[in-house]
Amino acid sequence: MRHLWILVAIVVVVLTGRLARRRRRPNAPAPSPRVPRDRRNPFGDTGLVAAREIRERLRGRVFRVVTVVLFLAVGAIIVVPTLRTSGPPRATVGVVDGSRALDDGLRAVAHRVGLTLHLVTEPGLDAARSALRAGTLDAVVDPARAILLDQALAANDTSARAAFVHEVSLSLGARGAFARAGLTPAQVSIVLGAKPLAVVSLHPAKRPQTTPETTALLGVIFNFIILTQYLTWTLMGVMEEKASRVVEVLLATVRPLQLLAGKVLGIGTVALAQAAALVVFALILGRAVGSSFVHGAAPLVGTATLVWLVLGYAFYSWVYAAAGSLGERQDQVQSLALPLSLPLIFGYITSLVGVGSGSPSTLLKVFAYLPPTAPFAMPALVGFGQATWWQFGLSVAVSIAATVGVAVVAARIYRRAVLRTGARVRLSQLRRAPSPTR
Repeated sequence: MRHLWILVAIVVVVLTGRLARRRRRPNAPAPSPRVPRDRRNPFGDTGLVAAREIRERLRGRVFRVVTVVLFLAVGAIIVVPTLRTSGPPRATVGVVDGSRALDDGLRAVAHRVGLTLHLVTEPGLDAARSALRAGTLDAVVDPARAILLDQALAANDTSARAAFVHEVSLSLGARGAFARAGLTPAQVSIVLGAKPLAVVSLHPAKRPQTTPETTALLGVIFNFIILTQYLTWTLMGVMEEKASRVVEVLLATVRPLQLLAGKVLGIGTVALAQAAALVVFALILGRAVGSSFVHGAAPLVGTATLVWLVLGYAFYSWVYAAAGSLGERQDQVQSLALPLSLPLIFGYITSLVGVGSGSPSTLLKVFAYLPPTAPFAMPALVGFGQATWWQFGLSVAVSIAATVGVAVVAARIYRRAVLRTGARVRLSQLRRAPSPTR
């Protein structure tokens, strides 16, 4: 405790001395704004632009609404399946004029269709009808007359209760026919115990989807939603700054490349933070409600999905930012974004169909090494278990190299187009335009 008070006293003395020195030098020149700015942000002007972009995005109403919608959607996907009734469906069936053989037969049918059956012996048909109307019975079996239901079954009803009613109806009808034909009980047992004819198929059945494949399917959808959302924000953010002439003020203090890189870095940071928050939220909520949806996820495929989310944004963000510098009105967003989104949509649909079919196509394997489509195709291949570590690394290296090349071209387009106002800038107009000195 004594050492703590000594430390507090030292801090007070130091602060008092600094305040006294400042009062003695009221006319001292203020330090250059660049020095403390660099000390606060180790990334310099690029970091300042990125920090500004992060603040603007987090304060925006669109970001908050979209975030709430995404969290609600993820929560619904995880929680809704757990709200279903656990265990097999149940039914209470009343039996009139029953026997032990009839009860055993009803239980055997219920077991085959996956129905938990509770049999109740009714003294007569009138009492059974009353119980059926009161809702205490789901069905009444009168082997000599009919099967009674309170409400008729729909033609497309595929539930276990409907299957139970149909199978009991056929079984009792067959027993009645055997009795009318004069068959002995032994002969009836032989006929009813007949084994079904073997069914032979020319092709094997489609194998069920494995856990990694299911995780890959969700990862492809997740990457598409996040990428399309934040790439559009990058496009609109550049256009808004150009239309409002804010970019002219910013370019007076920072270089065009630093401004473009800061915007890409800032929006990318927000996108990655939101994606990470969604994943953490899904894991915590899944564990809290005991959902098998999250517990069954494949960690390797999930990691690959996040890696390609970052790489996909790094590749496309430069393209969308450069495209944003070519326009300046909001009505030009669709005309600029549509051609840029075609590779995204094509890679997304191809990967989605490939994962859904259960086997990767040749086109999917090729797309896994092309930077515009790899953010969807490579996680799908990882889900199929057909991507080795060196193939994954090769695709990553190709994507990084392509991103560097795209960034260089995008920076040149941005420098030449961002200060041109009045009309949409064509790429042909930038070929002969002089490059800014900054």
